[in-house]
Amino acid sequence: MRRLIPMAVLVAGAVALGAGCGGGGSSSSAPTTTGSATTTTGSATTTTSSAAKASGTLNGTVGPGFVISMDKTSVPAGTYTLNINDLSTMHNFHFTGAGVNVMTEVSTTGKKSFSVTLKPGTYKFVCDPHSSSMNGTLTVT
Repeated sequence: MRRLIPMAVLVAGAVALGAGCGGGGSSSSAPTTTGSATTTTGSATTTTSSAAKASGTLNGTVGPGFVISMDKTSVPAGTYTLNINDLSTMHNFHFTGAGVNVMTEVSTTGKKSFSVTLKPGTYKFVCDPHSSSMNGTLTVT
């Protein structure tokens, strides 16, 4: 006797398999962010608009050596433009905390901007391949 599998089960399985697949560098594999992102490579800039206005700017840098930094250690809660200057193809800048998970790619360099809404708490930034030695925190009050 043949058994029929309901179409909903097949579709749900296909969606689940697709969700687990990762790709390199495409926007479909990018982490979920709050707001907009701007990417600059060479002279080209791509911006996705956001309804939220930034209440400040944060600047982060990774590379060219084994260095990762952010220009502030503490900020009040609000919406910020996070500008990252990624200077090395062996590092990335990964910023996480309450509802925020944004990063640059390890294999690329350049400037990338994110609009992030920060709630009170501690946020972390790391270079994923070297997280034990390349890391820092941002306190949001």
